[in-house]
Amino acid sequence: MSERYPIPAGVHRVEEIINRSRFITTIGHAPTVEAARAFIAHVREEFADATHNCWAYVVGPPGSTAQVGMSDDGEPHGTAGRPMLTVLLHSGVGEIVAVVTRYYGGIKLGKGGLVRAYSGGVKLALETLPLVEKVPRRRLVLTFDYSFLTPVQRLLPSFEADVREETYTEHVRLALDVPEEQADAFIEAVRELTHGRLNVEPAPGEPHSIG
Repeated sequence: MSERYPIPAGVHRVEEIINRSRFITTIGHAPTVEAARAFIAHVREEFADATHNCWAYVVGPPGSTAQVGMSDDGEPHGTAGRPMLTVLLHSGVGEIVAVVTRYYGGIKLGKGGLVRAYSGGVKLALETLPLVEKVPRRRLVLTFDYSFLTPVQRLLPSFEADVREETYTEHVRLALDVPEEQADAFIEAVRELTHGRLNVEPAPGEPHSIG
């Protein structure tokens, strides 16, 4: 997926009391499954004395089911992790992990009440969750003659291209990060600008083709 999408800006937490049970929802950024599991482990350690630490995560763009996870952590099957995951999948936010911690207050909520409590906790946290925009980028390496340096530099802001490395030897070599959605247009523009007198390559290890 090359489109931009919102992701959590950092760790965010809300708390509520439902029928004397204390529910604490903690949301964080999960760019990988490993990051999601590390976040869950950290929250579980923080609230090690809680009755339950239920969780769910979506790794990838909003709504993607390619890499998801969930756990009821001892609550009745299907009353916590699955409802939490459903909310995350429909939130419009990508790369997100949520842990809902429960301290039991002595009053049973029933299956329907648990579903509402766990899904509601995630919804409540999402209402005030700070977001940032993720811009998928492609790393490109340009090699060209010095005579084109100034025109190329002037072109970069138009495509939100960030210079990551500059090498000046016999030719100019620039390693750039370009938004994936603009990468092909940028390559076409820079080739036109230099009359085709440049070399464009993906950076070493870069999985994307340059078109």
